[in-house]
Formats: sequence, C-alpha cells, structure tokens
Amino acid sequence: MSADPHPGALPAYLRIAERLTIEIGAGRLAAGDRLPPERRMAAQNGVSMMTLRKALAVVAERGLIERRQGSGNYVRGGARNVGTYALFRLEAVPGGGGLPTARLLSLDEGPSPEALSDMPGRAWRIRRLRALDGVPVAVEEIWLHARYGTLKASHLSESLYRFYRERLSLDILRAEDRVSVGPLPDWAPTELGPLPGDTMGLVERLAFDQYGKPAEASRTWFDPARARYHARVP
Repeated sequence: MSADPHPGALPAYLRIAERLTIEIGAGRLAAGDRLPPERRMAAQNGVSMMTLRKALAVVAERGLIERRQGSGNYVRGGARNVGTYALFRLEAVPGGGGLPTARLLSLDEGPSPEALSDMPGRAWRIRRLRALDGVPVAVEEIWLHARYGTLKASHLSESLYRFYRERLSLDILRAEDRVSVGPLPDWAPTELGPLPGDTMGLVERLAFDQYGKPAEASRTWFDPARARYHARVP
C-alpha cells in the first residue's frame, strides 16, 4: 500500500523536545548544564516563545530538565525517561547529533518474519526513509507483530516508539542490535544517494515489549558517509 509522503510529521514543539531528549540521552547535555536563554533557543529553532516553552514543558515532564524561575533551565540528566531510541540510534557524521525524522514509504501486512518466530502469526511491515537534520541517511524495514493492533499510515508518527506507547499501549523496554554491513535493498528511494546493491552499514534489531516478548524486528541500512551508529550504556 502506498503511503502519504509526510504522514505523522511531529509538530515543531515535539521535534524540539525530541532533540533535547536525545542530546541529554547521549550525554552531550550533562546533568547541571544550563540551557541557552529561551529567546535564543526560540530563534535558533525558528519558533515562537510559546512553542519553545511548550517543548521545554514536555522535556521537564520527562524529568530531564528543571525549570528554575528567574534563573533558567537546567539539565537533570538520568536515562530513566530518555527512551531506547536515545540510547541506540544513528547520529550525523562528523559532528554527531542531528534531529531524526522519517518519511513513510510503505505500510502493509504479511506473515510474521522469522525474527519474530516466538510470536507466529501476522505482522505489519513499515518501510521508511530516515533523515538527520533533513539530510537522508538511511532506510529501514520494520516488522511489528499484529497482536498490538491495526496500523494505518495516517496514524504513524515519525517517532514510532512514542506512537507504540501512546496508541498501542506498547512500551519497548529492551532491544538487541547487531551491527554489520549489507547491500542496499532495491526498494530504497533514489534520494538516499547510494544505489541498490551498494554496501551500507546495517543494524538488525530485535525489540521486546514490557512483558519481555519479542515485538518488533527491524533492519536499517545507513550511509556511513553521512551517519554512524551510536550506542550509550547508562
């Protein structure tokens, strides 16, 4: 099934909140660090003060920053609420970081793949083009077991783990990643740059739900000239 090219795009305040969460999860913003003044942050992100403060409120609700009246915003740190995506992810080359976004390429349903053999049945296949700060860096193929519910392209968010939690009551609490290399699949869009068959970095992931059951299997092919795999152990 073909998908709308921009379904589930996060609103500006959530993109800012996700960026800050990732920076804290990666340790680039350490406990005790003071964030830049709010007016400067709003200008840097091209948003209004209202939008910025909405983003900061989200990060504060996650327990990652402390907003001190008359003093500013300070990082509290701690990995409790940064999420799996902030600890195991792609980041931009050479400087690291980069706001992750995704464009849905296709969504369909089929037999559960071998990686989810402990949960036979049906699964949803999600194919996406991934970008960092607007630059395409990877494609991914994700299989989510159908036991968690029905998926529609219009419902999927750029932040899949957030979507899983908020719409499917599925929390990804653990993931096992295997990093290697592999040929780019033939369904990859030309805008990625490399051609089908070119050797790419490859991350194969098996993710588990809050009950310890395999929930999601994925493969991500990334361009090592533009991105690198980053893992951080708390």
